[in-house]
Amino acid sequence: MKDFSIFDVVGPNMIGPSSSHTAGACRIGKAAYKMAEGDIKKVNFLLHGSFAKTYRGHGTDKALVGGILGFDPDDERIKNSFELAKEKGIEYSFQEEDLGEVHSNTAKIILQKSNGEEITLMGSSIGGGNIVVTEINGLKIKFTGEYDTLIISHEDKPGVIAKTTAVLALYDINIAFMRVYRYSKGQNAFMIIETDDKISHEIVSYIKKTIPEVPEAYLVNIN
Repeated sequence: MKDFSIFDVVGPNMIGPSSSHTAGACRIGKAAYKMAEGDIKKVNFLLHGSFAKTYRGHGTDKALVGGILGFDPDDERIKNSFELAKEKGIEYSFQEEDLGEVHSNTAKIILQKSNGEEITLMGSSIGGGNIVVTEINGLKIKFTGEYDTLIISHEDKPGVIAKTTAVLALYDINIAFMRVYRYSKGQNAFMIIETDDKISHEIVSYIKKTIPEVPEAYLVNIN
């Protein structure tokens, strides 16, 4: 059974009228910001269900843009996120979209980095400012962002998981949860590793440098 904190009951400190439509939306945007390592040139937000119907009135649009700027839900700058994004040269757009059998407060973020690389992330705001990320680059996954989270894109080969966990052990990082997802056998896969301990960018760089089967590794820490 899940343990509930007082923040699950009264909601988080935040800018905006709704923990689901603003705080949660901001955290979804920030997860995408972390995946892109802050390098965002263009972003399209596909809004589903309740997000699509009320995003202007509830400030979901400003919260999502604030998230991809790296803001936390209680950051006063969210109110001016549109202007701040334009100052940084970030193009953004919103589109109402039926994303299928997903939570009503769901957004799919399609972003482009300065080098032309495209990253997609889909997440849902599930109440009290909490989120769950359900898709990355078309692959169905699941993580909440409650823990420091390593997202590792790797070749689906024997030994890659062992090499990765050995690096975490070297840095005395304890794994809380770990899941592995793949498109198909022998092709590209993702490890989602949530940890009890803080993960530094040094660790992420070491993994990419020392494990040849890992072309990309991302650190998502949004709390």
